[in-house]
Amino acid sequence: MKKTMIIGLIIALICLTGLSSAHFTMIFPSDSEDSVWDVTPEDYIAELGDTKTIYTMWGHPYEHISFDMSSVPEIKVTKPDGTVEVLIPEEVMLDSMDEDGNMGTFLSYKASFTVDQYGDTVVSVKYEDADEDMIDYTKAVVHCGEEMWFGWDSMVDQQTEIIPYMRPYGMEEGFVFAGKALYNGEPLAGADVEVEIYHDLEAGIEIVEQAEELYPYDAPMVFTRLTKSNADGEFMYTLDEPGIWFVGATMEPEEGQPVRGVFIIPVLEEFPAEEIEVAVAEEPEAETEATPSTPGFESVFAVVGLLAALFIAGRKL
Repeated sequence: MKKTMIIGLIIALICLTGLSSAHFTMIFPSDSEDSVWDVTPEDYIAELGDTKTIYTMWGHPYEHISFDMSSVPEIKVTKPDGTVEVLIPEEVMLDSMDEDGNMGTFLSYKASFTVDQYGDTVVSVKYEDADEDMIDYTKAVVHCGEEMWFGWDSMVDQQTEIIPYMRPYGMEEGFVFAGKALYNGEPLAGADVEVEIYHDLEAGIEIVEQAEELYPYDAPMVFTRLTKSNADGEFMYTLDEPGIWFVGATMEPEEGQPVRGVFIIPVLEEFPAEEIEVAVAEEPEAETEATPSTPGFESVFAVVGLLAALFIAGRKL
């Protein structure tokens, strides 16, 4: 009861301060609706023949805030050999928290496909949100097969699209993610690139409270990090925590809707988790006994002594 009251007060604090991170289309593989919010990097790994169910939600990943999706997303998968399969989205209501701190259910979508090839399958979603008046193109990679590292950098014909420069799985916390933002196939220069990590409900509430206490002048600056693409559309950013990261580059036209391309990167904990101690063989202790004389020295001195004695005796004679 006491814990519930504390959480309620934290939620109220969040609502009063009006804190907000960026909206993102979330692509979470899950075995069931009950575990969808417990997503981990391992959920983006598959065995050959697995059926993967992809849940698509709209909200603030950092704060764990959800909204109803205002249109049906277009979902497809691009397989390692380039084959494209269009999936049929199915409505699903998921439990979450709204921007006012109220718990409820939110309109989301799910779709399933079978992993029938080794390599990397790119799941891509196009979603248009009426309230935000924007189009969101999002990609996530599902990997299958030991050392079958191909297909992760495939282009999937999104209007605004991020092409990763490094393989987006097997990345540990502290790794740098770099990529290139394209708009209609051309480099998207000078674009805002938003970077945000996902939190589950309890962690989201706790960390937002801490941010508000530490940075009351601009707490959202630590929710959604920001960089820019260069003249060639390139950018990079260090992903310094384990979890599910969202990286999005936005095309801001002079007229019409903003069009954003998002790439989802599952980041592992540091490996190895602790520094491995390497056993070093100790050097044998030096012997304490006196070092014996070099062989032959004693006999030399004996001969010299004998010659000296003969020389003296001869002089006396």
